[in-house]
Amino acid sequence: MTTKPATSIFQVSDNVAKMQASSTLAAMQVADALRAQGVNVVDFGPGEPDFDTPENIKRAAEEAMRAGKTKYTPTGGTRELQQAIIGFYARQFGADYERPQVMATSGGKQAIFNAVVSLINPGDEVLMAQPYWVTFPEVVIFARGIPVFIETEETGFVLSAEQVERAITPRTKLIILNSPCNPSGRVIPPLEFRRIMEILAEREIYAISDECYLRFVYPPAQVFSAASLPQELRSRLCIAGSFSKTYAMTGWRVGYALASPEWTREMLKVQGHSTSNPNSIAQSAAVEALNGPQDSVATMLQEYTARRTWLLKALKEIPHISCNEPEGAFYAFPSVRECLGREVKTSGDFTLRLLEEEQTVVTDGAGFGADGYLRMSYATSMEQLREGMNRIRRFTERLS
Repeated sequence: MTTKPATSIFQVSDNVAKMQASSTLAAMQVADALRAQGVNVVDFGPGEPDFDTPENIKRAAEEAMRAGKTKYTPTGGTRELQQAIIGFYARQFGADYERPQVMATSGGKQAIFNAVVSLINPGDEVLMAQPYWVTFPEVVIFARGIPVFIETEETGFVLSAEQVERAITPRTKLIILNSPCNPSGRVIPPLEFRRIMEILAEREIYAISDECYLRFVYPPAQVFSAASLPQELRSRLCIAGSFSKTYAMTGWRVGYALASPEWTREMLKVQGHSTSNPNSIAQSAAVEALNGPQDSVATMLQEYTARRTWLLKALKEIPHISCNEPEGAFYAFPSVRECLGREVKTSGDFTLRLLEEEQTVVTDGAGFGADGYLRMSYATSMEQLREGMNRIRRFTERLS
């Protein structure tokens, strides 16, 4: 008796079938698996600070648990957290938001998801600069929209108003802006950002400003939020924010969205039927993060500044590797195209061989829409930076 080979009966939805898995999370999983085997891994993959959450924030979480703040909260977050977000943007950027325009989310990623799926219909075009954060096109695809990529390599990965204007078509409904940018670390100058928003306002196009790395900007570049723009330029704007990077709270999963009352109301529908409210204890911690001492932010920025300076110098000293200078976030995005040849044809090949031969994890730029580049996080120790760069140098010398 012969039996047919087993076949899967699971039928994935069209929406999900078209999505690609996250390359950044894949890199993290590879590194974790190797460490579990006892391999001495140097990991430039993680998009998270290597700092611990500040003590005052952890104490606020402890106090919240002891006070019994372990129940459901309103879908859009507690009144205290909403007011803390409003107060932060008023102090830092002179913005005048009110509670119907504010909602807390389970991380900044959910704010972006809520905003996209509450707005986009099948066939709507969504603009985004290339390279882009890996999640942007996948959320658009899930909503059955059409990602439209604006190539920025010719401008050193800095999006310009002229590029945006050229990319707009009658089907354009939304643009996703990300400054400082993940993966390139580049920053859109405030005046250029305003010009982009003026073009969008004229064309009645919506915008999401992903401000996950808002506070991590290196002088002479300036910290800038779209919240500081005049109200007439913010009527179709959603700001997606996060506590993950600024306060080393990646595992706490709390973010927020700032948008018009109408858009916020629709995003609350999405969240109400998916995750409901963010973690109640994390919300109390987030209130303390915004209202408490900000020393930890300055400490992290100072350390990232030193690491960035060292890493850029080290990259310049390796033949056939070049890198634009990142003005924000904590990533370098070097080109390895001159290292590619018969054996190593793509940046994906480069990352795989580097992992196999030198046990060093970097993220393939192809996942960000930029084959031939690597994303390297310098949110790691100087010791790891030095060891990792020694390994990369050895590897590239063997390719020569």
